[in-house]
Amino acid sequence: MTQPLPDPRFAASSESLDPEDWQAFRAMGHRMLDDLVDFMASVRERPVWQPMPDEVREALKDAALPEQAGDLAQTYADYQTLVAPYIGGNIHPRFLGWVHGAGNPVGVLADMLAAGLDANLGGRDHAPIEVERQVIRWAAQMLGFPDDASGTLVTGTSLANFIAVLVARSKALGVEARRDGLAGHRLLAYTSTEAHNCVARAMDMAGLGTAALRLIRCDSNHRMRLDLLEAAIAEDRRNGGQPFLVVGSAGTVDTGAIDDLAGIARLCQAQGLWFHADAAFGALAVLSPAHKPLLAGLESADSVAFDFHKWAQVPYDAGCVLVRDAQLHAATFATTPAYLRREARGLAAGHPWPTDFGPDLSRGFRALKVWMTLKVYGTAKLGDVVARNCALAQLLASKVDAEPTLERLAPVALNIVCFGFRDVRNQDQLVADVVADVQESGVAVPSTTLINGRLVVRVAFVNHRTRAEDVDILFDALLVAAQHRSPAKS
Repeated sequence: MTQPLPDPRFAASSESLDPEDWQAFRAMGHRMLDDLVDFMASVRERPVWQPMPDEVREALKDAALPEQAGDLAQTYADYQTLVAPYIGGNIHPRFLGWVHGAGNPVGVLADMLAAGLDANLGGRDHAPIEVERQVIRWAAQMLGFPDDASGTLVTGTSLANFIAVLVARSKALGVEARRDGLAGHRLLAYTSTEAHNCVARAMDMAGLGTAALRLIRCDSNHRMRLDLLEAAIAEDRRNGGQPFLVVGSAGTVDTGAIDDLAGIARLCQAQGLWFHADAAFGALAVLSPAHKPLLAGLESADSVAFDFHKWAQVPYDAGCVLVRDAQLHAATFATTPAYLRREARGLAAGHPWPTDFGPDLSRGFRALKVWMTLKVYGTAKLGDVVARNCALAQLLASKVDAEPTLERLAPVALNIVCFGFRDVRNQDQLVADVVADVQESGVAVPSTTLINGRLVVRVAFVNHRTRAEDVDILFDALLVAAQHRSPAKS
């Protein structure tokens, strides 16, 4: 198909990528923003998710690399037909399958502003870095960390956990490990069998090996058993290993369980171990007065990893790691090659730089959307979202408990409900089919997980737009889908 000739109003000048006609570009930008606001405002009127048609997938797959200038209006039209209708759907109030935040309108505008500034937050002395430093201070205040704690914003908790593992390694072996590696030391870490896979990946990427991560069994509430943890540490020491790190979960991925964080803190202090909390979504339950007590002990961690893009509803991506010992944190990552020389004055001032606290040198201005979200909505309103999500989880749990054909298979610690079907053959297949049927209907998006080896329906409440009526719609859709597949029950 012949491509239309580029609209000369949007053509780039001969000397730069800026448009020749800024007014025409402004008008197109306003149109895009208006369409995006309409897209967010009308989210309830659309399917939560819909499969991408083969022809759309092929159109993206087969498109040739653009060599010559294209047309902005046509490219935007392609976005509207090829991209926007087929997103994952997490901004929709009935996206309830995974722990994804829904973003927020203020964060959208902040992302636009940040893109216009195109700031690199690796270092140097400019206002965007001060904004990130303020966000880190606010994060420390939220979680009860000292004012002089360090931190950095990253893509998400996976990278934040990786950073924490490396800082814990520095604590155990000294910063010389950056040069010498493990030097024969057999470092061992501990977490629960229900910890997120990114903890094992962090051990892998740190060069420590996944076999060096001991998985400790959980109790009936899906919390790591501290008696088994203490026994495992003692046995490893007897066998010549060097325990160095315990990772507690504040909101496990399957059930939302919260480990005994205060108990882990006491054990680590007594044993001389680094206590890291993987609190990807659970950390921000501290913003809800009713749920903050569940996180007792989080403030005693040596480091915490969490995501603003989950319960704080900041647009993706916006993860964060906090470290109590700022000097050790910087010593784990800081490096000053000649081209990154720090000065006492000028643009190269402002030491320490964000790149001293993590592996990234090129870093976008993701702090702006966090900063604006917190300033506009405030932590009290975000805490209300947490409380409402947890109340909706309890509502769904009560509906499951009252339905004879369903059974709940895990306690509801925070915002996640796991359940299956009673007295059916091919239970796992029925769950898989019912969940896929509901997803493909566009009505709602639940997910699945394994509880004690059994495939179950998993519903996670994170979205600030979700209401009680959405719980009813999801619940009815699941029952109808199960009835439709009633032959699978025989």
